[in-house]
Amino acid sequence: MLDVIGVGFGRTGTLSLKAALERLGFGPCHHMLALFDDPGQIALWKRAARGEAVDWTEIYKNYRATVDWPGARFWREIADAFPAAKVILTTRDPESWYDSAHRSIYEAAMAPLPESGVDPVFAGIREMSHEVVWDGVFGGRFADREHAVRTFTEHNEAVRRALPAERLLVFEARQGWEPLCGFLGVEVPDEPFPHRNDQGAFAEFIDARRAGSAGAAGIA
Repeated sequence: MLDVIGVGFGRTGTLSLKAALERLGFGPCHHMLALFDDPGQIALWKRAARGEAVDWTEIYKNYRATVDWPGARFWREIADAFPAAKVILTTRDPESWYDSAHRSIYEAAMAPLPESGVDPVFAGIREMSHEVVWDGVFGGRFADREHAVRTFTEHNEAVRRALPAERLLVFEARQGWEPLCGFLGVEVPDEPFPHRNDQGAFAEFIDARRAGSAGAAGIA
């Protein structure tokens, strides 16, 4: 049963938020990278992308929180399915977000796969990400910077309009523990706020998974 729903796009500090929520006791927390350990979910998300009915309680039965895609694509449905859950919109400067997303997750999704030896789970997640994110969210036009930035901005505005203030926290990872803990009603840990997924580590992770290396899981 979800207690926290993260609705921000990928590359808005979602992996840092995942680590923070798990540190605060709201784990396990679902994230796109979780599908490497639970590949059976790939087919469920592809069904959702096609508009077929899915059981959100089944998808999230082993999780207390979710952040990042693929869940962020279906934020309205998930928020309705778990009406008691609090919602966190991670965000950042739209232009900076686009640069980061283009250099990392978009390039990883578009790069050619090796002719042999590719990790089948990586290939499945990549195919699903096209249906859910690159075609589903951005209409196949992420390379059009103006369109992608407008989609990002409109998403954030839609979340703000749809959810009551008492249920929603608009959050940037650089704000640290205080606003997050205040919103969730928990004590602030006596340790630095986690910062995960720098550009170099992400690239190493993707390269290793594309080639089928099992030793790349450290980024998660």
